[in-house]
Amino acid sequence: MVQPGEILALIGPSGCGKTTTLRLIAGFERPDAGRIEIGDRVVADAQTFVPPERRQVGMVFQIYALFPHLSVADNVTYGLHRNGRQDRSARMREILDLVGLSDLHARMPHQLSGGQQQRVALARALAPRPNVLLLDEPFSGLHAGMREQVREDVRGILRESGISAIFVTHDQDEALFMGDRVAVLNAGQLEQVGTPEEVFGAPATRFVAEFMGKTDFLPGEVTVQGVLTEIGLLDQPAAFPIGTPVEVAFRPDDVRLIPDPAGTARVTERHFKGALNMYCVRLSSGRMIHSFQAHTLALAPGTPVRAVAEPGHALACFALNGVGAK
Repeated sequence: MVQPGEILALIGPSGCGKTTTLRLIAGFERPDAGRIEIGDRVVADAQTFVPPERRQVGMVFQIYALFPHLSVADNVTYGLHRNGRQDRSARMREILDLVGLSDLHARMPHQLSGGQQQRVALARALAPRPNVLLLDEPFSGLHAGMREQVREDVRGILRESGISAIFVTHDQDEALFMGDRVAVLNAGQLEQVGTPEEVFGAPATRFVAEFMGKTDFLPGEVTVQGVLTEIGLLDQPAAFPIGTPVEVAFRPDDVRLIPDPAGTARVTERHFKGALNMYCVRLSSGRMIHSFQAHTLALAPGTPVRAVAEPGHALACFALNGVGAK
């Protein structure tokens, strides 16, 4: 359930059902089973199917689908044909002010940048005051620099409008940034729904741990003191009996590297990330693990190191059947 004024980021791999979920909510598809409610009204179940135009749902597509022959103002007011002329004009000015395009109301779509076109599409979807706004990977057509700025703008606009929104993306960073909560979808099934911190820091399943960020899995064993792994003991409780073999999810910021001529691990690759170096390290067991280190620590491939678990928080552990625990 999406709460009033909440942004829910829906994320998952290609083909998992993200866009289909939006189409079901919008009324472009009929569900085979289950029930869809918008506000306090059932819009789809075994007996009911409310058509899209009566659901009060706004939608922003991957391709903005602006009318090329209409000005910005006319694009925004297109869905307000039932309103009086003065009401349409007032709402147009209000919504263009909200998205920061008041001075561009007379422009044609081809005269706008990609980011401006995206905001026009958002304004058009918001103009009829929908109960919920659906956004289907709306930033996919923007280059990286513009994408980061526009998503900040859009999040601010959604916050100011107070509308409930479902935001579909395949980009993990984008989901964590945009969502008040994040829902991870896999093969049509919800694997986990929670705050960005919960989904990233406490993944409920191995799939979520693997999908939400760069993750390495090392074998471990539950002991009285904690979870023992080949890069150290994790002083944390585990919801498994003593002696249970588990997999531990390590992210690059959980692993410290110490240059040591006697170290049994070896650096195999270094990727410069600007503020950080990403190292790929082969452990003595032959397993690979990744580590973020400061840009000031430059280790050449072949350098012997000690890899040490220093997460500073409990890590997700998974039994061999893939069920997670902290």
